[in-house]
Amino acid sequence: MIELDLSADIQALRTTFANIREVVDVDALRADVDRLEQEAADPELWNDQANAQKVTSALSHAKAQLAKVTRIESRLDDLEVMVELANEMEDADAAEEARTELAALEKAIGELEVQTLLDGEYDDRSAVVTIRSGAGGDDATDFAEMLMRMYLRWAERRGYPVKVMDTSYAEGAGIKSATFEVDAPYAYGTLSVEAGTHRLARISPFGSADKRQTSFAAVEVIPVMEEAQEVDIPEGDIRVDVFRSSGPGGQSVNTTDSAVRITHLPTGIVVSMQNEKSQIQNRAAAMRVLQTRLLLLQKEEEAAKKKELAGTITASWGDQMRSYFLYGQQLVKDLRTGYEVGNPATVFDGDLDGFINAGIRWRKRKTDD
Repeated sequence: MIELDLSADIQALRTTFANIREVVDVDALRADVDRLEQEAADPELWNDQANAQKVTSALSHAKAQLAKVTRIESRLDDLEVMVELANEMEDADAAEEARTELAALEKAIGELEVQTLLDGEYDDRSAVVTIRSGAGGDDATDFAEMLMRMYLRWAERRGYPVKVMDTSYAEGAGIKSATFEVDAPYAYGTLSVEAGTHRLARISPFGSADKRQTSFAAVEVIPVMEEAQEVDIPEGDIRVDVFRSSGPGGQSVNTTDSAVRITHLPTGIVVSMQNEKSQIQNRAAAMRVLQTRLLLLQKEEEAAKKKELAGTITASWGDQMRSYFLYGQQLVKDLRTGYEVGNPATVFDGDLDGFINAGIRWRKRKTDD
């Protein structure tokens, strides 16, 4: 005879879920869906393509969020029925199925709970991610390309559209830098915990002495800003260089000098774009990213000044935030949260949710302290 008792676990999940529902505000979410559906049904909507895309994207996200909440609520009810049936029939297979569903619900509710922590000013925006190789020669440029693939695979797993905006290939292996946009709601809030210095330790495939090599790459994450007018950039403050786009080994990608590099002279910030077909489009995209970086720089300077006045200057949490060990003990470890995975291959294949969720929770605790 079996006696499956998951009542305490289910009640704990219901308590957590009730808190999530309150934060999400399901009634307001339903109202948003109704309002956006009315806007989307307006035949005049597509006269303004940019606004139409904004409305349809918001509607898709609101519907998905509402469906996720209602689906979890339904699964919680179903789980209680599964437990009752397993006990009535004394069915070991049914009991195991109920335990499996409990674990799946714990994961789903945990992920939804993490999303409610994304309440920063720009957390709901799409994200622009830039990866730059650091010290370590060919190993560093190869590592930068490994990180780029890791994030692209993460986005692919979630069904997030990605647009590679610029790639600078190294003369040897890998890339010097790359910039890409992840176009999804809350992509910035989610990926921003990945910003910082990443460190790789492994036996170098590029050396002949079989010695351990340590290399570094930097990850920068900024939100996509819609209001281009938020930062005024005088023409005299920028230098615009036009060049021909190129791929690995210098192969020509197109036959016109359409790629654009903008240098902001007062700060030294450089932004390159070569994804678009025309020089005008590349310049517009580069200016948007530059404006965002300048806006964030202003906010960082303001925050640093406030901390200085308060006497609470602390080191940046993002520096050397994660280590990847590919020799001896195979391990990926986050130095901020302590979260670790003993299978680096799955991490480099885009299995990042554990690290990201732990990072979001860690950041929230630091913010609340």
